[in-house]
Amino acid sequence: MSNEKASGIGFFQRYLTIWVAICMVVGVLIGKFIPTIPDFLGLFEYANVSVPIAILIWVMIYPMMMKVDFKSVKNVGKNPKGLYVTWVSNWLIKPFTMYGIAWFFFYVVFKNFITPDLAKEYLAGAILLGAAPCTAMVFVWSHMTKGNPAYTVVQVATNDLIILVGFIPIVKFLLGISNVSVPWDTLILSVVLFVVIPLVGGILTRIFVTKRKGLEYFEKQFVPKFDNATIVGLLLTLILLFAFQGETFLNNPLHILLIAVPLIIQTFLIFFVAYLASKKLKLSHDIAAPAGMIGASNFFELAVAVAIALFGTTSPAALATVVGVLVEVPVMLMLVKIANNTKGWFQYEKSN
Repeated sequence: MSNEKASGIGFFQRYLTIWVAICMVVGVLIGKFIPTIPDFLGLFEYANVSVPIAILIWVMIYPMMMKVDFKSVKNVGKNPKGLYVTWVSNWLIKPFTMYGIAWFFFYVVFKNFITPDLAKEYLAGAILLGAAPCTAMVFVWSHMTKGNPAYTVVQVATNDLIILVGFIPIVKFLLGISNVSVPWDTLILSVVLFVVIPLVGGILTRIFVTKRKGLEYFEKQFVPKFDNATIVGLLLTLILLFAFQGETFLNNPLHILLIAVPLIIQTFLIFFVAYLASKKLKLSHDIAAPAGMIGASNFFELAVAVAIALFGTTSPAALATVVGVLVEVPVMLMLVKIANNTKGWFQYEKSN
């Protein structure tokens, strides 16, 4: 346990890729041999949104939103350069490079393995990943690179607020040029369900508990109670997704690897864009490393939720977002190592 605390990453998070792989197997087996389970759960839908999966996604996202102190946004003017790097890399570069890289691999490099219809759906899933920046896991990556914790909170909080206005138009535009038609109302409903509601719930919980028990109790005792809820919610969601996706997966097992290739390339690219931009701007390492991690990391919980709402639980688009979950942890751990080994690039005074 002490090793986990020292490294900043817990047991579930450290082995997330293994847990995801186990959930894939369990879900596929359920879909293949006990299809009555996904059939029964599939009956519970409202406005094309799977109610059981929606509940599990709230279980994932709500604790994450509690961790973000949105009062920190008032500190944006203290050192804006690091925020500019975060905002530009996440919102003006990342969605569009994801689109370009994914399109190139799905339609050109892998055209002999992936049909045009599947390529279109996989591209849609990749777009949703690219337009959904960073998760609460960024706090873990920041801790592991000795990032400035107060500044990381500001970076994450401002990103979460930009999601409210930036996510829908970017997704709508990129899906539109990909010839994927999605209704505005479904897209807006997805953001309300999976961003606005948990965000407001997280803010109100933080205010209520802090007023009654104090900030230290909230951060040191209350929030940690929910740490495993996010991971358990994610793993149960994945089991259900692969139960629904069983047939698709068994028909195209190689596609998991093919989808992973552009996602991994994109992750490394955006990390280095943000990281090297921070170096160019002479930012300290404790700001540059989290900026790179925020750019590289995807809000995969939101991407999975929106893919399900827009395309359904059995869609290839949802499968593509799940592959994003699969590659996230091992790739981010590699980037943590790179950031720690290149600390010497940032030889200036530590930021306040």
